[in-house]
Parts: sequence; structure tokens; C-alpha cells
Amino acid sequence: MSRQHHFLKCETEHYQAWEKGIKTFEVRKNDRDYKVYDMVYLNESVAGVETGRQLPPKEIIYILHGGKYGIEPGYCVMQLK
Repeated sequence: MSRQHHFLKCETEHYQAWEKGIKTFEVRKNDRDYKVYDMVYLNESVAGVETGRQLPPKEIIYILHGGKYGIEPGYCVMQLK
């Protein structure tokens, strides 16, 4: 099985929470078929435009899929480390 690499835009408010170490999860539309062990690269963006800042890569260690627990179908909550 090969590990996928996902490059995602992250609005400044959430990017800064990651930078401070207080955020450990992402809620995303699961349009990329995210899997545990995939790598996520969070790129800071302002109003959808990337600033050029990127956090060190994060590994997906857990995924809670939508359709239950109040998470819409087609979305997921990913814990990253």
C-alpha cells in the first residue's frame, strides 16, 4: 500500500492554532479518499490565496468518517500527528 501526500489550504486562524500546537485535527470533505498513514501538508492561506508558509508534514493517525455522530456524509475528521 502506498502512502498518499495531500497538500491542503489552511486559513490563517486554523494555521496559527496548528503552529501553537493546540490543534490536532482537521475536518474536511473526504473528496481525496484520505487514509490512515497518508501525509498532510498544511499551507497557510488568506481568503483562499496561499501565503507561502507551510507547516511540517503531518501523518493521519485516525479518521472518523461522516454519516454519524453529527458529521455530514462525505466529510471526515482526521487526527494528525
